[in-house]
Amino acid sequence: MLFTSDRGISPAAAARAAEAAGFDAFHVPEHTHIPVKREAPHPRTGDSSLPDDRYLRTLDPWVALATAASVTTRIRLATAVALPVESDPITLAKTIASLDHLSAGRVTLGVGFGWNVDELADHGVPGGKRRTVLREYLEAMRALWTQDEASYAGEFVSFGASWAWPKPAQAHIPVIVGAGATEKTFRWIAKSADGWLTTPGDTDIEAKARRLREIWHEEGRAGEPEISALGVRPDPEKLAELEAAGVTETIFGLPDRSPEEVEAWLQRLAGKLGLSAGSR
Repeated sequence: MLFTSDRGISPAAAARAAEAAGFDAFHVPEHTHIPVKREAPHPRTGDSSLPDDRYLRTLDPWVALATAASVTTRIRLATAVALPVESDPITLAKTIASLDHLSAGRVTLGVGFGWNVDELADHGVPGGKRRTVLREYLEAMRALWTQDEASYAGEFVSFGASWAWPKPAQAHIPVIVGAGATEKTFRWIAKSADGWLTTPGDTDIEAKARRLREIWHEEGRAGEPEISALGVRPDPEKLAELEAAGVTETIFGLPDRSPEEVEAWLQRLAGKLGLSAGSR
């Protein structure tokens, strides 16, 4: 994952280097803006202060991933996480479908409910309704992606029968939710998404992964949820424990330094993980 900014390595260069080193996916975040005056506490700091000034400087995720798509052929293109409710759902559906079409089906949509309710408010999203808004956005976008004549009627999204192409190259774009490991969140995921992305504050991921899998089956879902663990140390024993608990992906944060420094960092990490160039 590259916390993109207008400094350091570009998303295209980082994705190309990650693919060459044998990594499986490349993730970028999203913030449209950060209101100077905020009441929402950041999950890591516990107050209105930010842990990193890159929150103020994030690149548009879809532009960033489009540049990455143009210089790669295999690596998946993902968000960790995007905030769909801060965009128009019809336009966003077109953007994501176009990226998936042009990248030959490599998009994974990581989404968040949005911790920064002040940011959401500037987009007209009520903080207390953010889960409902996100559910409607996802349902509406899926209709546009899969139906020849799509329509949707909800509280926050509504449109009549419409044509919208291109359709995504994938029959189903995976949706992973980045949020704290609560019973409410896991129920939401089991009903409306394909998996869970941990937050930096999550501990005892193995137990939480097992609980998500239990809820998944309680809600009647087939198969198993995708579970992506963010910020895990590249320790083989720990990774084996996570895999045994149902974790399907681990995500490591890249430094936003010069291309040479990031490429060297990727090579060192690939060596610790036993990856070979071009492998999956």
